[in-house]
Amino acid sequence: MNQAPHSKVAGDGLPDYTAVAARDVKPQRRANAARLMLAVCAGLMFFGFVALGSWQLKRLQWKLDLIERVEQRVHAPAIAAPDRQNWPQINAQNDEYRHIRLTGNFLYQLTTPVQAVTELGNGFWLLTPLRSADGSVVLVNRGFVAAKVGDWKSQDSASQDSAVVQSASSETVSVTGLLRLSEPGGGFLRRNDPQANHWYSRDVQAIAAARGLSAAAPYFVDADAGQSGSGGAATGQPIGGLTVVSFHNSHLVYALTWYALALMVAGACFWVVREERRTVHRTDITGASSDGIDRESDDGKQN
Repeated sequence: MNQAPHSKVAGDGLPDYTAVAARDVKPQRRANAARLMLAVCAGLMFFGFVALGSWQLKRLQWKLDLIERVEQRVHAPAIAAPDRQNWPQINAQNDEYRHIRLTGNFLYQLTTPVQAVTELGNGFWLLTPLRSADGSVVLVNRGFVAAKVGDWKSQDSASQDSAVVQSASSETVSVTGLLRLSEPGGGFLRRNDPQANHWYSRDVQAIAAARGLSAAAPYFVDADAGQSGSGGAATGQPIGGLTVVSFHNSHLVYALTWYALALMVAGACFWVVREERRTVHRTDITGASSDGIDRESDDGKQN
């Protein structure tokens, strides 16, 4: 009659529990090491997500402060444009969208068309240099014209001959508008081509170089509606005052997303720990019951 295999028997006829325990040590250590590693990873993920959520809340406060400052600048009375000695200190945080006033002469013959898409459709921004009395030049975005490529001149000066343009250039004008920083490079997947006079962004430095303008300011100005040299579609002149002041602000959504991920990690850890405890509890009960049955069996055999 075949006998079922069993564990090694000690000299007194009982199983060698020391050998059995030795076989279980390494798997138990590996399991504990795996649990520890998972716990460390979960902790890092939790605190990382919380940190990212907190960072987004700080970004949210910064963005709200920026929007408030810009709104105040846009609706404030126009002030004098920055002097040439202050040009190096101009930056987005302190100066962009500031309402300023310029005085000088428009150089209409050096107008640069920049492709644009507005609420009025496709067309061009017309950037015209304004030369001040001290010789400095500021590019003024006189406004938008809806035109096909190459047709912007007909809309900008349909009723003007060269003599009229020259006289207009000698006329001193005062312009108010919003200070904007240069937009270098070009548009999305399209680079500016000065040689072909194709412009996709208001790159002040590149336009000034292409037009041979020296002492050009590092910014341009979006002219207000109704300025000199800007009118409307009915007059065939550019339409000013179309600046869109808008800031992408999704920081609260991002913060809630990161915090939700942190809660998910915490919930997953709680579920794993609870299941581990239940498994250990069931194993203890089953082991104790099995050990009692074995002992009774052994006692019966001895009797």
